Amino acid sequence: MIAVKDVSYTYMTGTPFEKTALKNISFDVAEGEVLAIAGHTGSGKSTLIQIIAGLIKLTSGTIELDDLDVADKKIRRLVGIVFQYPEHQLFEETVESDIAFGPKNFGLSDEEISARVEEAMRQVGLSAELKKVSPFELSGGQRRRVAIAGILALKPKYLILDEPTAGLDPLAKENLLKEIFGAVKKSGVTIILVSHNMEDIARFANRVVVLAQGEILFIGKPRELFARKEILSRAGLEPPPITQLLHSLKIDEQALTLDEAEKIILSKERNLS
Repeated sequence: MIAVKDVSYTYMTGTPFEKTALKNISFDVAEGEVLAIAGHTGSGKSTLIQIIAGLIKLTSGTIELDDLDVADKKIRRLVGIVFQYPEHQLFEETVESDIAFGPKNFGLSDEEISARVEEAMRQVGLSAELKKVSPFELSGGQRRRVAIAGILALKPKYLILDEPTAGLDPLAKENLLKEIFGAVKKSGVTIILVSHNMEDIARFANRVVVLAQGEILFIGKPRELFARKEILSRAGLEPPPITQLLHSLKIDEQALTLDEAEKIILSKERNLS
């Protein structure tokens, strides 16, 4: 479990450019959960996940991962973080070498590294035939998968995804999300999904934390959030298209899927007939 308690963070303390990015943030992430963190640009999302991953030191408050303080170097083996456009960090000559880079640094055996590479490629839907191909010869979606596979090969217990589908075309985005929240989720990894896309949050998140100007506006289930128009407005977020469709039909109910929306609309039509 991840326990975030009273976390605050200030950039450039004591200078004319001092800026508070987070203010008294508290929430838990349960094992096996998909927790979304949503908010507009400048809400504090990126700062928060970097603190959880141990990349930025806390200003105040505490964060524990499986009872380890976030400052403990051991958490580096627990947390994997995928930043926006992770394919920009690819540098090895082959797909296999790039995915194997992290496990090699852990000092694992060649057999274990090979097994991890193969498993990570399966998890993100990459064909084994691509092992010896240069990642720079692949499509944008495939390079994104290679970058994510490199993190999965480390076998993190907690996976942080920062806008994992940014810049991808709709088909590549859909396929990647299916892999992440299919094979990867089944492996038991706890996922923190950072996104401003309410449709993705509706489909995949168990709970969502909404940030605005470094403060928490809401913690709860996506369905509950979409019923809180004032929260979405304050956070600069748009409800998912399905919710917007229902609202355009003057139906004040929440649906997370097309099937749910269809049932609600048909029910309303029957009641009017």
